[in-house]
Amino acid sequence: MPTYTMIHNETGEEKDMILSLSEREQLLSEGEWKQKLTTAKFVSQHGSTLSKTDNGWKEVLSRVKSGSSKSNTIND
Repeated sequence: MPTYTMIHNETGEEKDMILSLSEREQLLSEGEWKQKLTTAKFVSQHGSTLSKTDNGWKEVLSRVKSGSSKSNTIND
């Protein structure tokens, strides 16, 4: 079951609750709690992922490229 962050309307207390969808709907309809809506956090990255990998992974990619057809689009 998912975890929801709920806010008590009178006190402002935030509480993480493990609820089924029907339990959440019932709790919200009673009017004592509201759900805190959160957004996904974005992670930024500078540079290519390949430049941050170790030589073992680069070696694997090289073997995959050498074993594929001549029309492959694998960059190493």
